[in-house]
Amino acid sequence: MRPRALTAFAALAGTSVLVLTGCTGGGQADQAPAADAAASPEYSGTLSILTKFAGDPTGPYFENLAAEYEKLHPGVKIQLIQETDQSIKDKTKTLTASNALPDIYFTWTGNWAENFVRGGRAADLTGVIGPDTDWGKTFSPGALSAFAYDGKNYGIPLYGNGKFMGYNKAAFAKAGVQVPKTFEELIGSCAALRKAGYEPISFGNKDGWPALHYLQQLFAYNVPTAAFEADLKPETAKLDDPGYTKALGQFKTLVDTCTDTRSGTNGVLYTSAQEAFADGKSAMYYQEILEFDNETAKGKLDPDDFGIFQLPAPQGAAGDPSIVEGSPEGYLVNAASPRVPLAIDFMKFVTSTKNAQVLSSPPYGQPSTVIGAVTPETSSKAVYEGIELVNKAPKLAAWLDTVTVPEVADTWLSGGEALITGSRTPEQVLDSVRQASAAAK
Repeated sequence: MRPRALTAFAALAGTSVLVLTGCTGGGQADQAPAADAAASPEYSGTLSILTKFAGDPTGPYFENLAAEYEKLHPGVKIQLIQETDQSIKDKTKTLTASNALPDIYFTWTGNWAENFVRGGRAADLTGVIGPDTDWGKTFSPGALSAFAYDGKNYGIPLYGNGKFMGYNKAAFAKAGVQVPKTFEELIGSCAALRKAGYEPISFGNKDGWPALHYLQQLFAYNVPTAAFEADLKPETAKLDDPGYTKALGQFKTLVDTCTDTRSGTNGVLYTSAQEAFADGKSAMYYQEILEFDNETAKGKLDPDDFGIFQLPAPQGAAGDPSIVEGSPEGYLVNAASPRVPLAIDFMKFVTSTKNAQVLSSPPYGQPSTVIGAVTPETSSKAVYEGIELVNKAPKLAAWLDTVTVPEVADTWLSGGEALITGSRTPEQVLDSVRQASAAAK
């Protein structure tokens, strides 16, 4: 799930610069080269893994795999460090700063992963997972390439992901509204849904990143793709396209018109918004594919009443309405680990077809990037539909809080919060981002 408090991410990146590229006192980046990635593993010792699967329903996935792997290899002990989508940011920051990253650790794509690659903390896996290798061919090409930097492969993509509007079909029927085809129709449906007794869209922004997910998709719609991609990098950013202020204004309209502003969305937990939808209190909830099965497993929402649609593009928008917000998520192997071959062997086990299908099935519902793992037979209808839409999209817009540099991402975060409260206008938010981008060059 996204990534999601950016202050922690900014601190991590800042720490990375100091620890990864500037250390001269025998820190991790200065240690001897890691073991050959293509070497045969030695099945002994302890293998440490930092996951983002803490809690229900995902927690048991790695726990079960670890137990099974230990049975296959009695000389190996798996040490799991399980964190949540939010807590893993602080945990990764702490481990990075203390040169204590585990053998295998979770990563998002974009600038987040690139920090570890640039700092020499991620093992080069090209020889074992490159697109022409036997293992590499088992993954979807797009997912594999998302973890490639300067022509080399570093990451192991575990699951794909995308952002869609989940909706309660029964609520829509009661309110007499149809699935909106434009952003304007989405806004227009909210009055009828509210009259029918539902919060139109449940939204919790206490952690800041949920607002950025709306904004990133709206930016992709409103800003021409070439300018949009150039603006993500401070060295090429201009951030002068009028589509940005349009998108910011559209987001403000959505918050004011379709969410429960009385509760103050900046003070509402993301999970509280999730629960409101699952319990049938709200008609819509903007969510990742990774959450789909959780919605119908824990609340009152019947699986047959759960539908999804892509956040609709505004009429006449200057960007690309076919772009879907999303990105695969995966794992890096610590370049300084003496157990690189064992780490690779374990991740091959994790990404086997059998285990990839388990990951893609309820109750986990995490659509594996292994080719053929997500099917109508292995996955729920919504997960299958969502990953098909992601796979068919000609381009993905990665999460705004990981795709750009942390100083800029952090400014977007505070800007989104200020926009919600009304303390800043769209123009003021964009101006602050321009300043942060210029300072980060």
